[in-house]
Amino acid sequence: MNTVSLALRGSPRIPEETRQLIRNIAEALNYLPNHIAQSLVSRETKTIGLILTDITNPTLMRTAQAIELELADRGYGTLFATSNNDPEEEIRALEMFRSRQVDGMLIYPRSHRKLDHIRKIRQSNYPIVLLVGDPDSGIDAVCVDERRGAYKATRHLIDTGHRRIGIIDSANPLGNLEKSEGYLQALSEAGIAFEPVLTADPQGHSVMKGYWAMDQLMSAANRPTGVFAANDSLAIGALRWCQKNGVNVPKDVAIIGFDNIEFAEHAATPISSVNYAVDIVTELAVERLMRLVAAKDGLPDPRVTMIEPDLVIRESTTGRS
Repeated sequence: MNTVSLALRGSPRIPEETRQLIRNIAEALNYLPNHIAQSLVSRETKTIGLILTDITNPTLMRTAQAIELELADRGYGTLFATSNNDPEEEIRALEMFRSRQVDGMLIYPRSHRKLDHIRKIRQSNYPIVLLVGDPDSGIDAVCVDERRGAYKATRHLIDTGHRRIGIIDSANPLGNLEKSEGYLQALSEAGIAFEPVLTADPQGHSVMKGYWAMDQLMSAANRPTGVFAANDSLAIGALRWCQKNGVNVPKDVAIIGFDNIEFAEHAATPISSVNYAVDIVTELAVERLMRLVAAKDGLPDPRVTMIEPDLVIRESTTGRS
């Protein structure tokens, strides 16, 4: 049996003629190697767990695809799980992956700040990299700087002449407040007072949620002339509301989103957005996780890498592409 194993692994200890004969027989028998047995010897399963919050989110799906391809290039398989924004589901996914002895995990957590359950796993010397970042979390992370991106988006609206700027973003009690904080910082620096009436909680992330959040904003006595939406799906919903109600974008109201998904670029009025650099996030996150997996004598101190996003300016804020 050892000869067969060596031959299938291409060991030079077995003559080439014998190796080819064994490979031919294995192919004829539809033989697959026993990775469980191999992992008992190597203590590696060559699999990585990936936990997302929402499988319908276009940006997360692009990221998941890129991560799967990046890991495959390194000889790793990817196991997927979705928390559906449920903290108990997230914990179950973590436990499931640990029970399957994956070599490490990449996680987009439901809360960016309530991370005790993940921190505890990291402290047990288990390789984990978050796809959102809190510099004080004690967990490795590679992510787009959402606070900075929201600041830039709001600043762009201010620089193009807007003073009444609305925001469509979830009032999340778990503390995913980075985009709201960036919005408020830009207003404050420009000397613009924050008006609660110019905020709308969509209670979700879909196009339809953005439509009804825009309806709420535009029902104010003194409407906003610019709107920052926390993702592009919400921005597309806001744009659709304007089209249905005879509101010209950007003449009557300018709209900017976040993530730079394909649908934003090809909307009826192309939507300005904050670019989510999927390729950079993927490459750096996988590279960091591989370093943690390879650290056999204890994990290094956690490191958070924040990627500053760029704006992609289109017709929804300037009237020209």
